[in-house]
Amino acid sequence: MCLAIPGKVLSIDDRAGALMGRVDFGGVIREVQLDFVPEVEVGEFVIVHVGFALSRLDADEAARTLELLKQLGELQELEESGGESEVRGPKSEVVETKSKDRGPKSDVGEGDLE
Repeated sequence: MCLAIPGKVLSIDDRAGALMGRVDFGGVIREVQLDFVPEVEVGEFVIVHVGFALSRLDADEAARTLELLKQLGELQELEESGGESEVRGPKSEVVETKSKDRGPKSDVGEGDLE
């Protein structure tokens, strides 16, 4: 099952034309691509799915969602993954990641399938 997780934006950086940020997911900090929410500011909350921030979220809703995820054990799974995440770079290159249950896997960008 895939979930979009709320997180608080700690910093924002433009890297080779890609808007990237460090995001705190209840104590777990990951790097996230912010290109879908270019208006986001440090201190705001975003919903993140597979390394991409999809939308902004208010602080109250983020806190409620994080508490529910904590109760379900989803945040513990995120912490146990060792900080490895799946994020495509600015040119959609192949990024190697480790899956907790299935070993190494690769993610191919859209431009790579021609």
